[in-house]
Amino acid sequence: MAKLSIRDVDLKGKVVFMRVDFNVPLNDQGEITDDTRIRASLPSIQLALDRGAKLVLASHLGRPKGKVNPKMCLQPAAERLAVLLNKPVRFATDCIGPEADKHVAELKNGDLLLLENLRFHKEEEANDSEFAKQLAGKAEVYINDAFGSAHRAHASTEGITHYIPMKAAGLLMEKELEYLGKALENPLHPYVAIVGGAKVSDKIKFLQNLMGFADTILIGGAMAYTFLKAQGVEVGLSRIEADKLDLAKELLAQAQQKKVNFRLPQDHVVADKLDASAVAETVASASIPADRMGLDIGPKTRAEYADAVKKAKTIIWNGPMGVFEIDQFAQGTLEVGRAVAESGAVSVVGGGDSVAAVHKAGIEDKITHISTGGGASLEFLSGLKLPGVEALPEKK
Repeated sequence: MAKLSIRDVDLKGKVVFMRVDFNVPLNDQGEITDDTRIRASLPSIQLALDRGAKLVLASHLGRPKGKVNPKMCLQPAAERLAVLLNKPVRFATDCIGPEADKHVAELKNGDLLLLENLRFHKEEEANDSEFAKQLAGKAEVYINDAFGSAHRAHASTEGITHYIPMKAAGLLMEKELEYLGKALENPLHPYVAIVGGAKVSDKIKFLQNLMGFADTILIGGAMAYTFLKAQGVEVGLSRIEADKLDLAKELLAQAQQKKVNFRLPQDHVVADKLDASAVAETVASASIPADRMGLDIGPKTRAEYADAVKKAKTIIWNGPMGVFEIDQFAQGTLEVGRAVAESGAVSVVGGGDSVAAVHKAGIEDKITHISTGGGASLEFLSGLKLPGVEALPEKK
């Protein structure tokens, strides 16, 4: 599992191309509203600078669909990084071409350059080999510290590795692989997985993989109603995937066969519509009235789930238990989150919504590892190979 690390590589005086994840949220004024992802790569950046690298950083931001979009410019990220490092950060207005090359050529040991948004070129997502070669340029070392993009075979995560001789994982990438790896290999038991979110279809492989090692799987969020409907339970106006009912039945049968304790909500918080103005009511049974929709797990289910979580030694959490963005439907997610925080178990949280829920509950310092990559952590924990990880050499 262990990849060659940035710690193992001689960086002094070398041009180092580091793929980072600066895909940060910006407001209408182009200001960064949350710099968590920039801060997450600071240890790798600082290490490279301390070791005298000529450091070139590259990232994507948003989905500009291969065209230049000023609203997705990385200049604000360069400015925030300069403040965090208390050091000048050069910025190139393109990631390839004469201007980028000129900036790279002018770097001295310990200098830092951020390239413009990689996805302003459609060749990035197409993993175009000519584009990858141009990105590689004069770089002698490639470091991937962008775990959040490691599940994509893009030019900056996979293609570029064919053109730079020395490759290694950054400190953030290393940490992600270590904790997610522990959750898959020889984890402590009881092992509890909390799986929420909207769609069963997004989590099929994840659930199937979990059944190989989890003792208990707690289901919440809209996906719970597809499973309940598959069992013949009335779910009223709740969101379901009608074309996935047979699949839900299969997954329930697999859980039974593998003796996994697969639990679904036995009571619900419901309303007549999904809206902050809606009046929340509790339904004390698994079935939901025809004119109501389930929007959170009920108090009985919360208590049962919290009890299972508190007995766990390993916990994986991916996806909220309800529409936690709206306060009256957030209680299930927050209570389960607090149980995770109090469990003392090795806890790994992945997925943008679960991470947001952890912050809303104010328990981030009590979680063992919060993954920076929603899609990447889900694919990794589903047992899939991540192209950006596979492209890095193993530690000898």
